[in-house]
Order: sequence, then C-alpha cells, then structure tokens
Amino acid sequence: MGKVYLIGAGPGAADLITVRGARLLGTADVVLHDALVEPEMLEYAAHARKIAVGKRCGQLSTAQQFINKQIVDAAREHAVVVRLKGGDPMLFGRADEEMRALEAAGIEYEVVPGITAALASAASLKRSLTLRGVSRSVALATHSRAADTQAIREQVNADSLVFYMGRDSGPEIAQQLIDAGRDGHTPVAIVEACSTARERMLTLTLSALACGEVQQWLDASQPSLLMIGEAFAVRNGEQVGASLDALLSAA
Repeated sequence: MGKVYLIGAGPGAADLITVRGARLLGTADVVLHDALVEPEMLEYAAHARKIAVGKRCGQLSTAQQFINKQIVDAAREHAVVVRLKGGDPMLFGRADEEMRALEAAGIEYEVVPGITAALASAASLKRSLTLRGVSRSVALATHSRAADTQAIREQVNADSLVFYMGRDSGPEIAQQLIDAGRDGHTPVAIVEACSTARERMLTLTLSALACGEVQQWLDASQPSLLMIGEAFAVRNGEQVGASLDALLSAA
C-alpha cells in the first residue's frame, strides 16, 4: 500500500501552491488532478503519471465514486499518490468522500491545505474580508435554490458573503438575498480565474446583479466567485476591475 496526499493546488497560479504541496508533487508516482488545476502546476510532478479527474459545471465529468476507486487503485500500485484539488481540499472539494474511501481500504493519507479562492480573490481586489468596523463575519457558501431556507437567512446575517460556483445563479442569488432583507445597494465584486493571467474583476451592486445584465459579460469557461458586502465597496476615485455601468455604456 502506498500513501495518498490530498493536496490543495490553491486558487490557480502555479506559485501559490504551498511549499509542502510542491515538494510532494515532485515525489509523486501518480497525480489525479482537478480540471481547474493550471497546466503549469503539473510541471512540479514532471515524472508522475497524470490522470485528469476533474468536474466542470455543465460538462461531462468523472463520477465521484469512480474517482474514489481510481485513488484507491493507484495507492495499491504506487508508493506516492497525489490527489490534487483546486483551492483547499476541505472546502467544497468532496474530500470527505475520498478520505472515507481511503479509510475503508486501509490506505494511509494526509491532507495538505491550500489557499482557497475566497482569500486569493480578496487579495486581488485588495479588500479585507474582515474590514474593521464593517465586516466581523464571513460566510463561504454555495447556492441554495430555496429562497426561504434557513441557509439564506443565515447568509444575510454575515457581513461578507462569498459564493462559490455561483456564476450561472448570480441573479437568483442576488434576488434571494434582497427578498431576505439584504439592501439592493450592497456592493458586489465578481472575480473570474483568480490569480491567473485570465483574471478579470467586475464591480456592481446587488440590485444590478439581480437584473441579470451582468451574465453576458461573464466567461462561462472560467471559474468565478461572487463576493457580496460593504467590505467590497469601491473607494472614491478608485478603479477595481471593470464596473458594470462602464461595460453597459461601452456597449
């Protein structure tokens, strides 16, 4: 039996993986990697066999049960197996299912954390998620389609909200939050392909997001985050990415 390392690849840029993660990649015999992992990241594992097991919204992807089996099978044949996951393995990465499969098979494993996209996007925006006097709480969430769920009510109570995998549901998320009591003038920032050469940032308000006009400016092929709250307000005279008003005027 080999050992499996569940490694967080970070938000995108190859040099934002941890030193430990990069070192372990260099020792790997096999790397099973997500679709969002940048090709440059895989260069750390130059001599390893690479297996793409990624999931992309709206595209054909590998079933989680089959991914679990591939990891276990690889560990039975190789000494060092890396499961390379975008961001941090323990946040919206289904790591728990992979860990349970390894435990059931009696295979040793270790989790190596990574920088999650919320933290990297805040750095790109130059905005603190916990701005003193403005934001004392942060919620990291995925979209819930039920407008009256307890989850939506709890999210409204967080000062800063970050929605993962929310690009296609942006207008619906915004309307749910407004219906639950969030002010329509609340600042919103959208960050695409964080930390990569393809990174784009867009600023608008919650009401503008609810209208749906922003959807035509988003790249469906890129991962994106919705960041909502007063901590993401544009300061006087400052330009943070593109503004929706400017894009609509140019069109």
